[in-house]
Amino acid sequence: MVTKTLQDKLAILSDAAKYDASCASSGTTRRDSRSGGIGSAGGSGICHAYTPDGRCISLLKILMTNFCIYDCAYCINRVSSNVERARFSPEEVVTLTLEFYRRNMIEGLFLSSGIIRSPDQTMGDIVRIAKMLRVDHGFKGYIHLKTIPDASPELVAEAGLYADRLSVNIELPQDDSIRRLAPEKRPETIRATMADLRLSREAAKEKSFTGKRPPRFAPAGQSTQMIVGADQASDRDILRTSANLYTGYRLKRVYYSAFSPIPDASKVLPLIKPPLMREHRLYQADWLMRFYGFDAEEIGAAHPSGNLDLAIDPKLAWALANRAHFPVNVTRAPREMLLRVPGFGTKTVQRILAARRNGAVRYGDLLRMGAIMSKARPFVTLPDWHPGALTDSDGLRARFAPAPEQLSLF
Repeated sequence: MVTKTLQDKLAILSDAAKYDASCASSGTTRRDSRSGGIGSAGGSGICHAYTPDGRCISLLKILMTNFCIYDCAYCINRVSSNVERARFSPEEVVTLTLEFYRRNMIEGLFLSSGIIRSPDQTMGDIVRIAKMLRVDHGFKGYIHLKTIPDASPELVAEAGLYADRLSVNIELPQDDSIRRLAPEKRPETIRATMADLRLSREAAKEKSFTGKRPPRFAPAGQSTQMIVGADQASDRDILRTSANLYTGYRLKRVYYSAFSPIPDASKVLPLIKPPLMREHRLYQADWLMRFYGFDAEEIGAAHPSGNLDLAIDPKLAWALANRAHFPVNVTRAPREMLLRVPGFGTKTVQRILAARRNGAVRYGDLLRMGAIMSKARPFVTLPDWHPGALTDSDGLRARFAPAPEQLSLF
């Protein structure tokens, strides 16, 4: 058996980590110094993520191993898969992280893993990596760890002392789907781990009777990921689950990952991957729930099927399905209603409310505030603008939907 080099392992395990949607690409052009020159904008394991203040940072995104004792039907690293396997030792992960960091190629580590031997064995190695980085080497960069739900609570609690963010993947939006497609995983265990993380974070914010604060615990919070299109769940079902996760476990983010067909897949999985636009619309709907005051039921009710309209964004789809609420008088409407106007973002609404204190807001003022008036015109009234019959016109949706395309047979 040929021994794999560190570079070989990095190529395999960074590629295996690409299915985790918790990191976002910056869209930069990848430049590789292997063909000449110095330095690279990308490379094995380097991904880009965004901090809460909007900064784009580079992370080393890898799996500790793609060996796994579980047989989740949707996972390319499942035990019955024929993919090439590799495994880092904890010391190798620490070395890679420090060397990439010293070369100013990354600002942190995103570490996940398949399950080897047992959940406790795997979680113990993940915690050991984080502890070596923080304690032995004084690493101050960002660390995001994927936790193993079946691991002991003590190990998960220790991980929170070293990581900035912890994740517990819920995998699928419905419990029945998890039991059917991931028989070794239990949705109750996943939610229990999320609850423990929430309680630990809340406890870390409370001072003791002496006034001393406990150690910080995952200060960047927890997140999760759901696979979209691997089961029959509608977008409304997915958004309901997300809403429950946000309110019940105080999650920072729910990530959506469109199902991608994998080699030697189970017959219970769909043969065709869902359109990526569906994933995009779910992120838009998620944004509406988090920042615009919408709930999952009303977003999903915009279409009888419970799925989001792929041709237009969810906010516009809701407005078209609820025209009785429009047009909105911009000079008098409350903030909650202004946030529901297509083309008005949260910053635009803040500017409108501030400007109303000094007088009436007009059409030109909205343009200068950043409102997208091509979307907002049918839904608002202003001192110098009234949509007339446009709000209720039959062809209003056609104004916003893209032009039809000829289908291809190939």
